Amino acid sequence: MGRAARRGLGALMPETSIQVDSAVIRCLADGRFHSGEDLGALSGISRAGIWKRLQKLEQLGLAIESVRGKGYRIAGGLSLLDETALRAAAGLPADAFDLVLKETTVSTNADALAMIAGGLVRPLAVLAEYQSAGRGRRGRPWQSPFGSNLYLSLASRFSGGATALEGVSLAVGVAVADVLAASGLGARVQLKWPNDVLVGGRKLGGILVELAGEMDGVCMPVIGIGINGAMPAQAGAEIDQPWTDLGRELGAPPDRNRLAGELLASLLAVLDTFRAGGFAALRERWQQYDGCAGREVQLLLGDKRITGVACGVSEQGALLLDVEGEMQRFHGGEVSLRMA
Repeated sequence: MGRAARRGLGALMPETSIQVDSAVIRCLADGRFHSGEDLGALSGISRAGIWKRLQKLEQLGLAIESVRGKGYRIAGGLSLLDETALRAAAGLPADAFDLVLKETTVSTNADALAMIAGGLVRPLAVLAEYQSAGRGRRGRPWQSPFGSNLYLSLASRFSGGATALEGVSLAVGVAVADVLAASGLGARVQLKWPNDVLVGGRKLGGILVELAGEMDGVCMPVIGIGINGAMPAQAGAEIDQPWTDLGRELGAPPDRNRLAGELLASLLAVLDTFRAGGFAALRERWQQYDGCAGREVQLLLGDKRITGVACGVSEQGALLLDVEGEMQRFHGGEVSLRMA
């Protein structure tokens, strides 16, 4: 799919109402101070007007620092998405996947679902710098400040209908954990059934899979992945559970293009394995990252709470729970898991 075609697909999508001053963001991405006069010249506005423009950027979750006599900066800078760098990091042929990069969007999963409404020839990856309404599992909001974290959706084709996708979210977890472990986190990476990525018991990322296509024929899962890279304090304050990011865990914010490219390569490889052998072919790898195995946990099913000891997962991806000596199986859906 060529560049013009990608623009055409993007035009189908609803956009956020926040205006992005791309020239100013690219300038501030270097992390250095820039005078209001220089920034104003980039935007074609007066020095006096640049402050109002910067205030609008703060609505995107960007922390703009102002120092009299020095100007403005984004401390630490930004690692902005770049197609050339991302594809180089993936190390795959150009036709291995189509790629759409967006500055702002409502949700990359919503984008991908709209783009594949007419069908899908090869995998489609959609990434954005900012989401105004990013979603986690069960409709929970996903904090998505501009240029800070990774917001990625991948759509792919599967035959055999929805039943052939049993356990796919866990398979995706393996792909994510492999990349994060290799990035320097090593054995600290853990997966919490069914779709959370943890480090030290704190949430680093999450997975959301939505389905399109024919439920009993060609099915097209849209796999949404969010990974915290360098979460600003203001956005982090909105998260209602313990969290962490790669900047804290590795000592420096990640190269987002490298992370995205390596993640896409890992995802495509894992999905090929999943097509050939289902989740059973990946079960052992998932259990190497299992952060709940042998621990007492609680399952929340609406108002019902079930307490037991987590004993890994089945070949279909169901949670195995020892409840008072009886081994029970639970599937995803509306089930939530908490450490007891």
